[in-house]
Amino acid sequence: MDSALKKGIDVLFITNHNTLDGHRQTLEYQQNHARYRSIKIYPSEEITIENKGHVLAYGITEGIKPGLSLADTLDEIKSKNGISCAAHPFAVSNGIREKACLCDLIESFNSNNIDIFSNIISKKFSELNKMGTIAGSDSHVASTIGRCINTIESENNIDSILDNMRKGKFKIEKAEYATENELYEQAHYILSSSNESLTNYILQNYHPAVHYAAKWALDSFSSDPHNRFWRALGSFTFYLTKRASKKVNINGYNPKVFEQRSWSRLISLGLIP
Repeated sequence: MDSALKKGIDVLFITNHNTLDGHRQTLEYQQNHARYRSIKIYPSEEITIENKGHVLAYGITEGIKPGLSLADTLDEIKSKNGISCAAHPFAVSNGIREKACLCDLIESFNSNNIDIFSNIISKKFSELNKMGTIAGSDSHVASTIGRCINTIESENNIDSILDNMRKGKFKIEKAEYATENELYEQAHYILSSSNESLTNYILQNYHPAVHYAAKWALDSFSSDPHNRFWRALGSFTFYLTKRASKKVNINGYNPKVFEQRSWSRLISLGLIP
């Protein structure tokens, strides 16, 4: 909230993954801290669909369960009078790619897409399909809040905002990339806060030896993220992501490699010249 206040942001959509709890918790925090009451907080959700792609739902007041097909997810958003948006559609691991045209809007710029190519393709795709575009900060840590800002011609209430979003009365005011340090900070936050759920998933789906190795790695990274080994591994991962994205989004490699969500295949794609 401090970051939003300092940057003069007067509207925030809270887009937690697969839950509206973040909206409720932020409102409760705001009620107990008067200096933040100038910021309007509106509900939204980032929904994971059945192929692990992500769709944003703006303005819904009832959560939508993850794991549905894209069509069913969009139907749910529409039935709740929300607005759908394809989140980072051409990102290497969680975009819905060309099916973005089924959504009301498209995220043509995502500050976390440091591969650059996925944003380039998303912008071109939006222009070809004449879609309304937004930019997303995709913030998981305070330092990246406001990295992207969108402005809209409307009253500052949810009904007016949604109505004018549908009419296209909005534009991207600011679109900046997160730094590698900020992405690393976000990775640490996500992995450390998901440590237990990740290790339980690995335990249920993989050999015990893999579980122990993964648990050790997550515990080590969570407790000592500035260790040179983990930092080097993070930089290597960013490098592979850029190479894999360029091959698929620019050089025409089959994008189905991303649908399979196989890290071994993605690593191979990043390493092979």
